[in-house]
Amino acid sequence: MVMDIVFEFDQNWYVLFFAFLLSWLIISISRKNHRGKKEAKEQLCLALGGLITLLLMEVFATSTNLWHYMPGNWPIILWPTYFVAILFGYQLLRFVEGLFS
Repeated sequence: MVMDIVFEFDQNWYVLFFAFLLSWLIISISRKNHRGKKEAKEQLCLALGGLITLLLMEVFATSTNLWHYMPGNWPIILWPTYFVAILFGYQLLRFVEGLFS
């Protein structure tokens, strides 16, 4: 089975991508101590590490037949969406930590 990476995909992917991106921005801006190069590096490292982890999970799962993507059904926007979802998760974690500290 050959998996094709697709650059044409449903418009709802943009809704999902920008929902995570805007949520990340809103929480990031609303936090009081969100600035600094250290936190930016932490976010980038977490998002890249998470993205690599998700990529490895996808490759392993599809190559061992845990699940299948129909040929032509692996939209490239999946990976930037994973990336901003991880960024959102980071901000959500920090926001909740701030509420209880």
